[in-house]
Amino acid sequence: MPTVRTIGPYRFYFYSHEPNEPPHIHVDRDEFSAKFWLEKISLAKNLGFRQKEINTLQELIAKHQKQFLDK
Repeated sequence: MPTVRTIGPYRFYFYSHEPNEPPHIHVDRDEFSAKFWLEKISLAKNLGFRQKEINTLQELIAKHQKQFLDK
C-alpha cells in the first residue's frame, strides 16, 4: 500500500494490484477509510467519515488529482 501523500491527519494511498477498477485513491484517518474514483472525482466507498469530512476529502483530492493519477 504505497502512500502517495499525507495531508494533516489523512493518508492517501493505493494498492499496487487492483487491475479491474478505474483509477482511484484510498484515504484513511484513524479508524475511518474511504475510496474515491479519480477521473470524475466521486465517492466509491465510505467507512465512517461524516459528510462534511467527505466534502473536505473531495476538495483535497481535486487539488492533488494530477499527482494521484500520475502515481
